[in-house]
Amino acid sequence: MEDLTIYEIVEAVNGSYGYPSTEIISSISTDTRTITKGSVFIALKGANFDGHNFAEKAIELGATAVISEKAIEGVRCIIVDDTNKALLDLAGYYRRRFAPVLVGITGSVGKTTTKEMTALVLSGKYLTLKTEGNLNNHIGLPHTLLKLTPEHKAAVIEMGMSGFGEISVLSQAAKPTIAVITNIGYSHIENLGSREGILKAKLEILDGASIYTPLVLNGDDDLLINLKNEINRDIVYYAIKNKSAEVYADNIVTENGETIFDIVYWGKSIKARLKCAGIHNVMNALASFCVGILAEIEPEEIVDSLAKFLPNGLRQSIVKKGEQTIIIDCYNASPDSMRASLAVLTELKPMRQGRRIAVLGDMLELGSMSKILHENVGDYVSESKADILICYGNNSRYIAEKAKSNGMQDVMFSESKSVIVNYLKRLLKPDDLVLFKASRGMKLEEVIEQLYE
Repeated sequence: MEDLTIYEIVEAVNGSYGYPSTEIISSISTDTRTITKGSVFIALKGANFDGHNFAEKAIELGATAVISEKAIEGVRCIIVDDTNKALLDLAGYYRRRFAPVLVGITGSVGKTTTKEMTALVLSGKYLTLKTEGNLNNHIGLPHTLLKLTPEHKAAVIEMGMSGFGEISVLSQAAKPTIAVITNIGYSHIENLGSREGILKAKLEILDGASIYTPLVLNGDDDLLINLKNEINRDIVYYAIKNKSAEVYADNIVTENGETIFDIVYWGKSIKARLKCAGIHNVMNALASFCVGILAEIEPEEIVDSLAKFLPNGLRQSIVKKGEQTIIIDCYNASPDSMRASLAVLTELKPMRQGRRIAVLGDMLELGSMSKILHENVGDYVSESKADILICYGNNSRYIAEKAKSNGMQDVMFSESKSVIVNYLKRLLKPDDLVLFKASRGMKLEEVIEQLYE
């Protein structure tokens, strides 16, 4: 972070401060474990924590002042109405010091992978800052913005939400110069009521953008495609099915876990390669390609950068475990991402006599639509080339029941991880290809850990 004066901070957060305001502040902290001498501590409040309880500790550790919602004896306080808002206001003030290409990315599925691909693309030409992990909320996003320096000529900022108004405040802090919406699915539908409600919430990404900010949209999404007639701004569509999109993929081939395809853009074409499988990853790459073109990067440089992308951690990584190949995709789950993961299971070919096995857990936060959406996944399994289906969790019973009713023979369901683990230990054979997919809250990775311990 570049230095700020206390005076600048007080002005940025619209606070009151009864002390000298010429001190230089070198960092902002919301966690006393990161306090350094000359920092300002922001006492955030949440459902299960209150940073005001750590204000005195922050001063002891070297903080110059504390942004708080009340006076605290013995502590230099910058008093504000809302410390959570103050963090966003301060980050927004700081961001306006700089003029990077700033890409804001949101969507129901694929925003983190698109963020990673886009950062790779922009890094080919610019020093690029990006959201780390999934720190995409009202706390994580400001911390990312506060890392900007004059050397950063680009930034890729992921924006998440669970309800209306959340992306709006993130966008107003970040002020994107390019906005991306990957798709409109069913995540958080219990809070937003419908896919149309989700679309409305995602479009809040434009609230902090100028009228000249282009919008990059999924041209295969039935709700996003209609925006070309409803929004008066430049829109670039990317697609696989919709060949009228400005950018689309053609001649897609998956071999040995890699995907080769042509990117057709404004009548031109270029060959691209990804070191991962899945049509959804092609879509993410197309979004990143659009951003690269808008950021004035040569197409050849863009595809060279995309070829370096590797999925990691719990997000659809394909690894060898014991005598099996497993697809680990335990970070999140929605009907769209379930279908995408099952497509990868179908695309990949087990070695020799190996079987395709889908281990699927509950999708969370689907509200009253949970039963029918889990049943839809049962349909997706039936349409895939999965030989065996194993379901874990209360709602995944609907996946199992639907797959059985569609004629799938080898189906198992349990609400116990230990039962799932023991069943897999008896079931698995050499060369089997196994998909593990569930919402993060299901902690399905624990099954993998116990299975291969």
